Amino acid sequence: MFRSSRAIASFLKRNRALNGSYRDAATLPRPPAEHPPYRLFASTAGRSSFRLFDSLPKVRHLWLWKSMSTTASVPLQSKDGLKLLVTGGPQAQKWVGIWLFGSAAWVFSMVILGGVTRLTRSGLSMTDWKFTGGLPPLSDEEWLLEFEKYKQSPEYKRVNRGMSIEDFKFIYWMEYTHRMWGRGLGIMFALPFSYFLRKGYITLRLGLKLSGLFALGAGQGLIGWWMVKSGLEEPPSEYAQPRVSPYRLAAHLTSAFAIYCGLFWTALSVVMPEPPAESIAWVGGAAKVRRLALPLSLLVGVTAISGAFVAGNDAGHAFNTFPKMGDTWIPNDILEMKPLIRNFFENTSLVQLDHRILATTTLVAMGTFWWSTRKLDIHPAVRSLIGSTVGMAALQVTLGVSTLLSYVPVSLGTAHQAGALTLLTLMLLLNHTVRKPSPSLLKSLPQIVKPTT
Repeated sequence: MFRSSRAIASFLKRNRALNGSYRDAATLPRPPAEHPPYRLFASTAGRSSFRLFDSLPKVRHLWLWKSMSTTASVPLQSKDGLKLLVTGGPQAQKWVGIWLFGSAAWVFSMVILGGVTRLTRSGLSMTDWKFTGGLPPLSDEEWLLEFEKYKQSPEYKRVNRGMSIEDFKFIYWMEYTHRMWGRGLGIMFALPFSYFLRKGYITLRLGLKLSGLFALGAGQGLIGWWMVKSGLEEPPSEYAQPRVSPYRLAAHLTSAFAIYCGLFWTALSVVMPEPPAESIAWVGGAAKVRRLALPLSLLVGVTAISGAFVAGNDAGHAFNTFPKMGDTWIPNDILEMKPLIRNFFENTSLVQLDHRILATTTLVAMGTFWWSTRKLDIHPAVRSLIGSTVGMAALQVTLGVSTLLSYVPVSLGTAHQAGALTLLTLMLLLNHTVRKPSPSLLKSLPQIVKPTT
C-alpha cells in the first residue's frame, strides 16, 4: 500500500533533476503552438517547474502526477475532443476540485457516522422527522417529552425498557448529530455551487451532473426517514427485536455510496481531465488494466451492498466463528424461507454466507488481478494503485473476520464499514487513472518512455 509514496518520491527526484539540467533554459526558444503547455495548479513547486518548461524547445505533453487528488496536468484550452468541466483557468479548476473533494470527504464521514449510529443502536431514538430539522431539546421538560415519545416505540418496550434519561440522551444525540451533519452537507454543497455558477466556472455538463447529485443527496434524507420509520413499527413476532428493514437500510447505504462515488469521480475529472500517460506503450497497458478493473470494481460494489444486508439483518451477531459457520461449512437453514428469493435478503444464515463468499472471492480476484498485471508496461502510478487495492482488500477481509469473531464491537464494525468505502475509493481512482486519453494527447505521445538522465 505504500508504493504510491515511492512513485511520488521518484517523480520529485526526476523533477529536481530536470530543474538542474535546464537551469539556463530561459534563453531557449518557446515550444511550437501545436503542443500547448500544461500547468500544474496544486503546488508552488509545480507552478515554478512549468514556468521553466514553457521555455524549453520541443516540449511535448508532460504529465506530472502527485498524490492523485490535488495535482493534475490541465491544458489551457479544450482541443480534439477534450472537454473541460470547469472554465476560468487552472485556478478555477483548483477551487472547484477542492470543493468537490471536500464534499466527497463529508459524505465519507456521513457514512462512518451512520455506522456508529447503527452500531450503538441510536437510530430509532428520534421518533419524528422534519426536512429542515430543528433545535434539540434544551430544557429538562423538553428532554422528558422526547423520552416519553421514545417510550412508545417498540425498541424501548422490547429492548431498552428501564433505560435512564442519561442513556437516552446519548442515543438521541447520536441520531441528531447524524441528521444535522447531513443537512450541513447540503448547505456546504449548495453555497459554493451557487457561487461557482454565478462566476461562470461551471459548464452545462458539470452543472447537470452536480444538480443530479444534489437532488440525490436531498432524497437521501427522505430515504433515511423511510428506513427509520420501518423500525418504529411493531415486529411481526412477539419474540423479534425491532429493527429497520434490511431492504431500506441497503437502499440508504447504497444511495450514500452512489453519492460519494459520483462526487469523487467528478472531482477527479475536474482536476485531472487527462489520465497520466507518457507513452503509447503505457496507454496500451492501461487499456489492459481497465478491462480487468471494471468488473472487479462491480464485485467490490456488490460485496459492499451485501454487507448492508448483513447489517440490516444483524447477521454479524450470528455464527461468530471462521472459517466455519458454527460446526458446519454451510448451515442447514439457508433455504427455509418461501419464496426462495427471500433467503438471499432476509435469512440470517444465507445473508452471512453470501457475504463471506463474496468477500473471499473479492480478495482472490484482487490477488489474481495483481498477478496478471505485474508484467504489463504501465505507468508507475497505476502499478502503485494496483498494489494499494490488493493491500486494502486484504486489510478489509481481516477487519471483517476480526469484527465477526469479536461479536461486532463498535470500533471494529465502524472500521470495517470505512474499509469498504476506502476500497471502493481506490477502485474508483484506479478506473479513472486508466481511462482512455483524448485524441490530442495520443497524437503527441512517443511509442515508449524515454529514460531520464
